[in-house]
Amino acid sequence: MKFIVVGTSHAGYEVVETLLKDHPDADVHLYERGSTASFLSCGIQSYLEGISENADQLHYATEQSFKDQGVNVHMNSDVVGINSSDKTITVKTADGETEESYDKLFISPGAKPVELPIPGTDLENTFYVRGRDWAQKIKARMAHSKKAVVVGAGYIGIEVVEAFAKAGIEVTVIDALDRVLKTYLDKEFTDILEDEMREENITVRTDEMVKEIVGENGKVQKVITNKGEYDVDTVILSAGVRPNTKWLDGVVDLNNDGTVVVDEYMQTSEKDIFAAGDATRIPFAPNHGDKLIALASNARRQAVVAAKNMVEKKMKMPEVAGTSGLSLLSYKFASTGVKDIDSDTVDAEVSSKYVEEKLRPKFMGDDETVKMKIHFEKDSKRIVGAQLMSTYDITPAINTLSVAITAGWTLDQLAFADFFFQPGFNRPWNFLNVLAQQASGETYGSDNMLF
Repeated sequence: MKFIVVGTSHAGYEVVETLLKDHPDADVHLYERGSTASFLSCGIQSYLEGISENADQLHYATEQSFKDQGVNVHMNSDVVGINSSDKTITVKTADGETEESYDKLFISPGAKPVELPIPGTDLENTFYVRGRDWAQKIKARMAHSKKAVVVGAGYIGIEVVEAFAKAGIEVTVIDALDRVLKTYLDKEFTDILEDEMREENITVRTDEMVKEIVGENGKVQKVITNKGEYDVDTVILSAGVRPNTKWLDGVVDLNNDGTVVVDEYMQTSEKDIFAAGDATRIPFAPNHGDKLIALASNARRQAVVAAKNMVEKKMKMPEVAGTSGLSLLSYKFASTGVKDIDSDTVDAEVSSKYVEEKLRPKFMGDDETVKMKIHFEKDSKRIVGAQLMSTYDITPAINTLSVAITAGWTLDQLAFADFFFQPGFNRPWNFLNVLAQQASGETYGSDNMLF
């Protein structure tokens, strides 16, 4: 049986590895439009900060490592068309276009940066943040930049802001929303982050729209918004991404947001064509609906499900909570499920509780605090979302809350969940216990003077 896999990033990589394990005699062909395979965009910040010494370290696999596993690899090969009736793909290379047949086809179209409809985005020293080529261009530019503007204060933009600030570059972040990271964290947390950003001489300009990027001799010189002007030598455009699926219109069914329609087995509207990754929606546990959540973790899970079902349907895609984590300056934070911005997508009325709790007993001699928030259905107390933040790395605890959400736990169950106690790590009531207890209106000695 001939399997064709289009795309080598998170989903494409995982599909190939699963197919090789489950079908060792299969004829697997892998197509990649670029010159390198399986680039890990999640590692761009570490590359910009010099933690990863070069871009070659940010790959799951290489062309040769795929070949060593018996995969037929086709680099610099852009799949530009699909004929589902004849079960063929059209491949464009430097030598022209060819057609290749398949028995089973997997596509991971991915996403591409949102292109702002403003003048000047094509000026020299203006960059997007997506993939290896852009990452290398930004890294090279950082050595010569003194004053930069980052457009977009989501995950990607914030990562670049921090990398530039650590490199000693004067940086301003501009976002059309009224606060940074608005789709990831609630205001209680972003207010703290914005204050620290300003303390570190990062200029934060929210609720502000970029109108034009002005250049001189073809190079960027100024960013003009609806509220001001900024002299710059570098501009980073990170205003989000959108599914790269225009070429699939009329081939498979697409949702209104451009994502590929897939069923619970990751099959598209066309038989023998499967899809996963940033161009698909994923089952969302808090509201039992679906949602576009562009995370590598989701892509990898979807890809395994797709690969398991390409020969026969035997595995359904489970619900996820959209769990993610990040750090910014001195804070580490993580979130899962719904937040204030999307809590209305849950059918029931949703309430929330924000809590600050000491991490360890007083006698341990530190003053580490955990900032927490939990969202829950008001009547049933079913947990539907949570956020954690601290200067101490407590982010792994968000995985516990993610499991609680997918398992349908209530506040009462979390309030008495069995967590270990050891003074060097936590308190007799774990901070997650305390969060649930306070959300329920109950406390059990968490404020005892000894602790």
